[in-house]
Amino acid sequence: MERKIFNPIQKDQVTFLKTSNETKAEYTLIEVELANGGGVGLHYHKTFSERFECIEGALEVQLGNRINTIIAKESATAKPNINHFFRNRSGKACKFKVELRPANRGFEQSLQIGYGLAGDGLCKPNGFPKDPLILAWLFVISESNLPGWRSIFEFILRRQAKKAIKKGMDKKLIEKYVKF
Repeated sequence: MERKIFNPIQKDQVTFLKTSNETKAEYTLIEVELANGGGVGLHYHKTFSERFECIEGALEVQLGNRINTIIAKESATAKPNINHFFRNRSGKACKFKVELRPANRGFEQSLQIGYGLAGDGLCKPNGFPKDPLILAWLFVISESNLPGWRSIFEFILRRQAKKAIKKGMDKKLIEKYVKF
């Protein structure tokens, strides 16, 4: 079974190379083809690290206050509780691997669901789900955290995520979009 997902809004493709189930929760490994201009905003994770290894092109990775540009065969690691983002500003697509240690099933599910929603036209032009309850729930299951003053919104997001679960939205989204 091919394990590629595509986001038609962001023009990104993710291939799942190893999932948490396959590695006994040791790690998750994905390959990302990131369109020029794409990326993820500043955030951090408390329970896992993210290692970015560039395969083709150039990828900017911010770790703490420093922005690093990595090219083929170079890597950068965001350890737990380190603010980070990644983006492609190279003028062309880039390809890189991301390894999460330990694995994170919620992260894997959030990618599949988010890309599935985008494919079904259920996301805004910025790629965020139109339904705020779904957005909040995806934020929580991916174990993303907002740095600095933005962290005040996490309480609201977590409360909204609980509403999504109470309505059964989590089960419906997993059933429809999570394939591996």
